[in-house]
Amino acid sequence: MKTFNKFLIALVATGALLSGAVQAGGHKSMGPGDIVDVAAANGSFSTLIAAAKAADLVGALKGDGPLTVFAPTDEAFAALPAGTLDSLLLPENQDQLKAILLYHVVPGKVMSGDLSGTMNVATLQGQKVEIVASGSGVTVNGANVVAADVAASNGVIHVIDAVILPKAE
Repeated sequence: MKTFNKFLIALVATGALLSGAVQAGGHKSMGPGDIVDVAAANGSFSTLIAAAKAADLVGALKGDGPLTVFAPTDEAFAALPAGTLDSLLLPENQDQLKAILLYHVVPGKVMSGDLSGTMNVATLQGQKVEIVASGSGVTVNGANVVAADVAASNGVIHVIDAVILPKAE
């Protein structure tokens, strides 16, 4: 359980770092820090940070890594069906929230230059995501990578425009 929490925290922290390092997408420009600190300094990942706190993963996201985080923006969370996020943030749904957040994290540091074609990559949640790299961009389970290769002290962040959900088990 501690390892699971550490990885989820790493995901949230990575999202924070990515948001702070990207300028082109309207994000503030900052130097690398750990994932959580960068996310907290930027206004585009407040929902991801709140979810990481609710899932008790902040400590893990501040860990050594390296981790690759596919970080959904606040807009991506807002696009979930009405009531979904509020439900996930309830204490009784903490395990489900952790699973969703860990599904956005891949162990190791995967840069955009490491991607080609279609790849199925295992997440910290345990299931695989499909990453497709083509001339028109990169998608993760259909979500578009809108900013890539945002460096963090404990990994790398790729900003995505949707929340990706694991398959029900």
